[in-house]
Amino acid sequence: MSSQYGASSGLAEKRLIVLSGPSGVGKSTVVANLRREHPEVWLSVSVTTRKPRPGEEDGLQYHFVTEEEFDRLVEQDELLEWARFAGNRYGTPRAPVQARLTAGLPVLLEIDLQGARQIRESMPEALHVFLTPPSWEELVHRLTDRGTESEEVIRRRLDTAKVELAAEKEFDATLVNTSVREVCSELLALITAPKV
Repeated sequence: MSSQYGASSGLAEKRLIVLSGPSGVGKSTVVANLRREHPEVWLSVSVTTRKPRPGEEDGLQYHFVTEEEFDRLVEQDELLEWARFAGNRYGTPRAPVQARLTAGLPVLLEIDLQGARQIRESMPEALHVFLTPPSWEELVHRLTDRGTESEEVIRRRLDTAKVELAAEKEFDATLVNTSVREVCSELLALITAPKV
């Protein structure tokens, strides 16, 4: 099995699952696969100031908002966390997450390291899961094979990935993304662990 769990993490008590890891590790692919197989797993939809990409729908991949609307959400404390990435802002709306947690339902957040650290501060009961590549070479391969970004953007992402990989020890569990199916199965086991 490719996961490692901290002995004192109290996995069964956690209901808010934070999935993080370096850019290009496959977080979105894992989450999309998990939700296709298990649509009952609720994923918080982030708000962002970036423009929709072709095929993206508002409310499905993201809630697309203006800079002014994002400012309002921050000022009124309506975001659990937020961060700036590649010139745009991203954040997790507080109300829908709180509503599901109050109802005793598990919540999955797919966020970057900066956001994960903010969640750890505000909601220490969350279970933090780190998705890591099988090797540095594999991560470089995944980022350069996308073919959608300039060399400069790829270089910045790789520099950021080095910092993100060094933060693995801050997490409660690590999943190694050697197989999307296997990682989905391990992540589902963490999400559905009985609450004690």
